[in-house]
Amino acid sequence: MLLANKIQDKMEPEQHYVFHNEEDLLYEEEILRNAYSVKHWWRYIDHLRTTQSPNLNVVYERALKELPGSYKLWYAYLRHRVKQLVGRPINDPLYEVVNNAFERALVFMHKMPRIWMDYCTLMTEQGYITRTRHIFDRALRALPITQHHRIWPLYIDFVKRHNVHEMAVRVFRRYLKLAPEETEEYIDYLISIERLDEAAMKLANIVNQDDFVSKHGKSKHQLWNELCDLISKNPTKIKSLNVDAIIRGGLRRYTDQAGPLWNALADYYVRSGLFERARDIYEEAIQTVTTVRDFSQVFDAYAQFEELSLKKRMEEAAENPTEDDDIDLELRLARFENLMERRLLLLNSVSLRQNPHNVLDWHKRVELYEGQPHEIINTYTEAVQTIQPQLAVGKLHSLWVAFAKFYEKNDQISDARTVFEKAVMVPYLKVDDLASVWCEWAEMEIRHGFYKEALRLMHRATAMPSRKVAYHDESETVQKRVYKNLKVWSMYADLEESFGTFKTCKAVYDKIIELKIATPQIIINYGLFLEENNYFEEAFRAYEKGISLFKWPNVFDIWNTYLTKFLKRYGGTKLERTRDLFEQCLEHCPPKHAKALYLLYAKLEEEHGLARHAMSVYERATGAVLPEERFEMFNIYIKKAADIYGVPKTRQIYEKAIEVLSEENTREMCLRFAEMEKKLGEVDRARAIYAHCSQICDPRITNNFWQTWKEFEVSHGNEDTMREMLRIKRSVQAMYNTQINMMAAQMLNNQTNDSMDAMKLLDNRASESALANDVIRPSQTINFVRGATEGGKSASKVVNPDEIDIDMDVDDEDGEENDNDSEGGEMEEDVPIEKQIIPSQVFGSLKNEDD
Repeated sequence: MLLANKIQDKMEPEQHYVFHNEEDLLYEEEILRNAYSVKHWWRYIDHLRTTQSPNLNVVYERALKELPGSYKLWYAYLRHRVKQLVGRPINDPLYEVVNNAFERALVFMHKMPRIWMDYCTLMTEQGYITRTRHIFDRALRALPITQHHRIWPLYIDFVKRHNVHEMAVRVFRRYLKLAPEETEEYIDYLISIERLDEAAMKLANIVNQDDFVSKHGKSKHQLWNELCDLISKNPTKIKSLNVDAIIRGGLRRYTDQAGPLWNALADYYVRSGLFERARDIYEEAIQTVTTVRDFSQVFDAYAQFEELSLKKRMEEAAENPTEDDDIDLELRLARFENLMERRLLLLNSVSLRQNPHNVLDWHKRVELYEGQPHEIINTYTEAVQTIQPQLAVGKLHSLWVAFAKFYEKNDQISDARTVFEKAVMVPYLKVDDLASVWCEWAEMEIRHGFYKEALRLMHRATAMPSRKVAYHDESETVQKRVYKNLKVWSMYADLEESFGTFKTCKAVYDKIIELKIATPQIIINYGLFLEENNYFEEAFRAYEKGISLFKWPNVFDIWNTYLTKFLKRYGGTKLERTRDLFEQCLEHCPPKHAKALYLLYAKLEEEHGLARHAMSVYERATGAVLPEERFEMFNIYIKKAADIYGVPKTRQIYEKAIEVLSEENTREMCLRFAEMEKKLGEVDRARAIYAHCSQICDPRITNNFWQTWKEFEVSHGNEDTMREMLRIKRSVQAMYNTQINMMAAQMLNNQTNDSMDAMKLLDNRASESALANDVIRPSQTINFVRGATEGGKSASKVVNPDEIDIDMDVDDEDGEENDNDSEGGEMEEDVPIEKQIIPSQVFGSLKNEDD
């Protein structure tokens, strides 16, 4: 009790300390001994906070009285007092007690921003505008400027919360001096309170600042669009800015956004009520934009404006009709219709503004003016004056030609000639362009019957320049190089053939050959021209000149025409000369063109020469043509030989064909050869041919061959020959299977770890075994028919009609006979390939028999 009395004596009259337990006395004793120790006071406070003692506020006050400079105690005490306000009404007297505590704390803690922030937040919640503003100002004055960024967000939030716009504007202005990067927030606030004039000015300022960086990540272009949108939609509220100048500055700066900017400027005048001025802006826009996208945006807005204006005027006329309503409505309707009619023309103007050197766009513009001759003439004139030949996109000469044809269509030939006269002086990039102009000019003269004038033009176009220049020398003008243009000379030659004399036309063709610009077609035309005038030898000399100018394969057409005409002219009367021509032609003839020429040569020999010469030509042809044409050529050779010498004489041709043709063609040739021998009754020869061909016939692929041979043996052979055929078939099959079996073994070795089961492996082996052995099944019955020339053994007696017992006797190299009786109907072992029939021996024996 004595200690408690001492504590009460030291406390203020309004502070009442109530003891609840003896534990507090222990802390009080420590405090009495260490009154200026923060640690002991904090330990006491933690104890009271834990026990939720009502003496906590009193102890805080006692501690702060002893230690008023402790930030830790003040901060904890103020937070504790603020927590006590939770759930209490704003008009509770406890708020003033807490405010007083903050004021007492700031006497010592006025440099602590956290205390100021909590105090300002508390005052903002209480809703005292002026008092709170003063506290914020005191905080800004008390704290150093480096701490102001912690106060200003609270201050801005406070002024936004209350509907006192002037105060908020003034606070924002002060804030922007410290943080100009927050201008966007100020602009948003100004727009929200309808102070658009100042907002537009601030937005214009940040757009003009090169070093301004938006906190929201907006680009200068986005800010500019926001400014244009703001000033264009609020013309009556923005007085401090020159809207027209600002938007036009944007048009110069942001050329890729011309459409939206033009629409914004027009919208500004529309909202201002200046409709005629808005219409002028739209017209200016569609006459200046350079992209189709911008044009589409402006034109759509313009059309919508005219439509709404017309609709609005019609509504006004319906409500308050006057005498001038009809005239005004007709004028507006005509203006709207005129705008829609001009759309394609305006769009074409946009394309030409993009590239005034585009020839195709100028042609389209002329088409749009159809039915307006004066506009067409003006368009053509503007086009040829605007387009620079070096920059022209498309064929510039087509524009000049179309210009002249327009005058021609209107029967103004003199004006068309004037246009052509100017057109031939244009420095085109290519000689062909100038040549086309000359040709079109001449064709115009021909269409109107001025043939001499056309010839004069061609003579003028092909005139030699003062000095000789190279055709491909681009440093020279096209006017100096056109004399070597084939297009001009070809037309000149055609005109001379039609309207000139023989002498002048021949001179033109000779000049073409002299200039070395002739083509095979020119040479052929020259020869035909001479032939039509009965100068046959001159025509042949012209062909020979052409042959000397060109090489294979370009000379093929000339040779073909030359030889055909020569044969037609002389037939077989000049046989040796014709042969010399053919030999000259075929000397360097490539295989691609040899077939037709050899056939022509052979036909000559058949009709006018010797048969052996014709056969010699055919034989040469089989080796001179392309590999894929040899089979056809051999067939022709065989047919001709059979017609001239008879079928037996074709055997040598068949043998040569079999040697040189591909396997596929060789099989076909062997089958034909064997068929021929069979028809001649030479069964042994046919069998030898089959045996020779069998070496290139895989039984799995060429089943047709083996079926043919089998049918042949059934019809003309016996058991021995059938047995021999089957032996050869197995040998050939084994030869082809060797490689396949090696590949299969390799694959099986690689698939040892694969999931293939034993049954599948057995099936595969069984299939290979069945493929390798061609056994005649009991169900098969073969009826042999003795050949007309066959002299073999008689057929052995068959015990079982459903089974064939084949005994094979094969003589070895020593002449001894080996008997291999097969049991169970099995076939005997395969004969080695080297013991089979050798093709060269077969054909050698056939030749001996023929001899």
